Amino acid sequence: MSAGRGGRLARAAGSWWAALRIARREARRARGRTALVLAMITLPVLVLSFTAVSWRMSELTPVERADRQLGAADAELTWVTRIPLVQSAWAETWRTDPEEAPPVGPVTAGQVTALLPAGSRVVPLRRWVPFDARVGERVDDGLTARAVDLDDPLGRGLVRFHSGRAPAGPGEIAVSPAGLRRLDVRLGGGVTSGDGARSWRVVGVAEYPDDLGPVVTLHPSDGRMESESGTSWLVDLPGDPDEGLFRRLNAHGVLMHARVPAPASDTVAFPAYGRSAMDVEGMSVSVLVGGLGLLEVVLLVGPAFAVGVRRRRRELALVAVAGGDDAHLRRIVLADGVVLGAVGAAVGVALGVAAAFAGRSLVEQHLFGVRFGAYRWWPEALAAIAAVAVLAGVLAALAPAWTAARQDVVAGLAGRRTPPAHRRRWLTVGVLLAAAGAAVAAFGAARTAPAVILAGLVLGELGLVFATPTLVGLLARLGRSLPLAPRIALRDASRNRSSTAPAISAVMAAVAGSVAIGVYLASDDARSATMYLPSLPATTVLVTGSDGESLPELSGVSEAARAHLGVRTVAPLAEPRCGTATDLCVVSPVLPAERVCPWTPGDRLTPEQQRRARADARCAEPEEHLGRYFHVLVDDGTALPALTGAAPADVAAATAVLRAGGAVVTDPRYVRDGRVDVRVTRAGQARPDPQAVTTVAGYPLPTALGADRLLLSPAAAGRLGLNVHPLGWAIAADGVPDEDRQDRFVAAVRPLHAQVEIDRGAQGDAGRPLLLLLAAAAGVITLGAAAIATGLAAAEGRADLSTLAAVGAGPGLRRLLSLCQSGVIAVLGSALGIVAGLGSASIILTALNRRYATLWPVPEPYPVVVPWITLGVLVVVPLAAMLGAGLLTRSRLPIERRLD
Repeated sequence: MSAGRGGRLARAAGSWWAALRIARREARRARGRTALVLAMITLPVLVLSFTAVSWRMSELTPVERADRQLGAADAELTWVTRIPLVQSAWAETWRTDPEEAPPVGPVTAGQVTALLPAGSRVVPLRRWVPFDARVGERVDDGLTARAVDLDDPLGRGLVRFHSGRAPAGPGEIAVSPAGLRRLDVRLGGGVTSGDGARSWRVVGVAEYPDDLGPVVTLHPSDGRMESESGTSWLVDLPGDPDEGLFRRLNAHGVLMHARVPAPASDTVAFPAYGRSAMDVEGMSVSVLVGGLGLLEVVLLVGPAFAVGVRRRRRELALVAVAGGDDAHLRRIVLADGVVLGAVGAAVGVALGVAAAFAGRSLVEQHLFGVRFGAYRWWPEALAAIAAVAVLAGVLAALAPAWTAARQDVVAGLAGRRTPPAHRRRWLTVGVLLAAAGAAVAAFGAARTAPAVILAGLVLGELGLVFATPTLVGLLARLGRSLPLAPRIALRDASRNRSSTAPAISAVMAAVAGSVAIGVYLASDDARSATMYLPSLPATTVLVTGSDGESLPELSGVSEAARAHLGVRTVAPLAEPRCGTATDLCVVSPVLPAERVCPWTPGDRLTPEQQRRARADARCAEPEEHLGRYFHVLVDDGTALPALTGAAPADVAAATAVLRAGGAVVTDPRYVRDGRVDVRVTRAGQARPDPQAVTTVAGYPLPTALGADRLLLSPAAAGRLGLNVHPLGWAIAADGVPDEDRQDRFVAAVRPLHAQVEIDRGAQGDAGRPLLLLLAAAAGVITLGAAAIATGLAAAEGRADLSTLAAVGAGPGLRRLLSLCQSGVIAVLGSALGIVAGLGSASIILTALNRRYATLWPVPEPYPVVVPWITLGVLVVVPLAAMLGAGLLTRSRLPIERRLD
């Protein structure tokens, strides 16, 4: 028995060895097809290998992290609290008992040095300092600033100097290369602060390896370098840190990050650095996305193997005549997939590793924004990628191998085509899979499970893949009434379904995914735009003091408004205060008890409670979980039009109430019988006093704004015991100022130490770049699949072209025929993809809306918005594919001898 099993294994191994040798010979003979398959397998392997190696180099070891954070120092200390703490090994986290740790307050270098061994030296470091600068006519506050003495060896070890020297005083700075481009300045140039009060000279170009963005380094003697809790200390120790030093520093509330790990705690366990619990949902999504990519490669490569099998049908028939069975024929074709997959994997991995090493600096600067660690690669990931590439080759050759094993030997010896019969069961399987995918996607959308949604989309696309051959056959029947070229193109597509259907399916899968994601993004943008409510009228600009106390000069504000906004009115703004600026209090209207919703959105309501809340009119506009916030101002009606943008009749009525000593509320629910209750909650009150409520005359003034306002008259503020304090001005422009005029106005009033509030409206089109990227990716796949299928069809149909030439067809017919063959692939695949994508997105959005409709508060539903940008690109791409096929095809028809 063992001898028989060993013999079968030996025969199988010999059969596979012979198949692999045949596959190697065939790859050398059909160099064009081999290059095509290798390119399609190598490209994704190259991209994945490049990503894996780059990611591996970006992950720093503990030693590399310490070198990057400490530079030439032995340790970095951060005094975080005044009570003992327990820190993790590498000082990423810390804990105290009790958890509420008091703040440390100001710390001096002497206090830190007193806790260290004799001979130690410390250098202060601020890793984040607020910084803004004037660049042309605008103020840029997107720069990061640090404060450290780069002349000191401990500080200099943190940076790499490109040129120049370290700042020697408060008037000098060092800037990173990205910061120079951001500030539009060169070495030796000047930089001015946003308010124009300070200026610096750039004396050095210094780069931090942990931040390659725009970073400015200030000298520690700069006024921004105070001894606050945000200051850490670089330490030069006379020896190595020991367990006793860690214990002593932790006992005083000091966090220590050294080149060696802190001793383990017996009472507190910390999670390992860089490790987290397995994200099952994220892993599922990654696996499904990888599966979609693998399916795309298989669909694109499969036609090339199918054409190869048809061109080798006589050779395979000879193998069958010589005694080869179905298993031998399948192995010969599968060996093509193994050989080409292995070669593509090897080439792709090698090119990916080389590209990752060669393009390391570009990836660091433009993608990660940090410097990597040592040059290293990821053997496990690269092996997995190579295995997937070989699997893709085998799966692409699987269907052609099955077809080869079932071909008619006599027809193969004669060189005749024997198109396999396509059974109706594949259509049935496709329809069932598509229906199951739609149901799974809808279920995942109702449960908000991305992995389930993606699994449903994969099932649906597989169903369409199985149904595509039948659809191609139906279209071929409908093409009998068409002109010659499209009729031949449809006939060839029907005959060669094993190569045409995968190409159409590849286009369909790419287009469907692009359209589905595009619909969701467009719908989400439309939903966000619907939910957005401006805080101010479009013509209104508020100007207040930057420090909350001193006001900018009215003459300067008015002059800038007239020059840049076309001012109509400038009204003073005032706010109520309980006394001095340090006496804090909250002024708010009180909702009548009979209008209060019995539930709050933060509560965990049962389905029955949510149903009752949706049916309760009092809960149509629920209060926020922590209480509704009202912007409270004191006004006599002068600023009312600019703040509310209400109709003139409503403004006149509200102004009359204010001048009569009343108040105006923008939420009508707070006004009952022309009266409104106002409560003042002073600092120190644990809860509002229900008795400390004052009733004043009230006027409801609903607006289309998102900000709730309570406008008190001066008399009403006096009745509440409040003082009136000037706040700024409300400017009403003649029209809606554009962004350029707004920016010029902000730049003009910034030297006045003014703070400007402008509602710039909903920032739409946030997903437009992603929509264009998705459309471009789908377009590239469409062009590639159409070109591949057209080229294979042209190679397969040389005999038909010879027949056409023999019967007198003109040379232009070949161009037209190639154009139609490309059109069948691109148009049919794009059309199916658009329909599938729109259907998938509609199912998902409908399921989301139905689920959200049962919740309270009822969220804004998702509209179904068609991304016309994406569809426009996907409609143009098939036309481009057809035009390219027509232009690049040689018009001269071949004259060859027909053998069949």
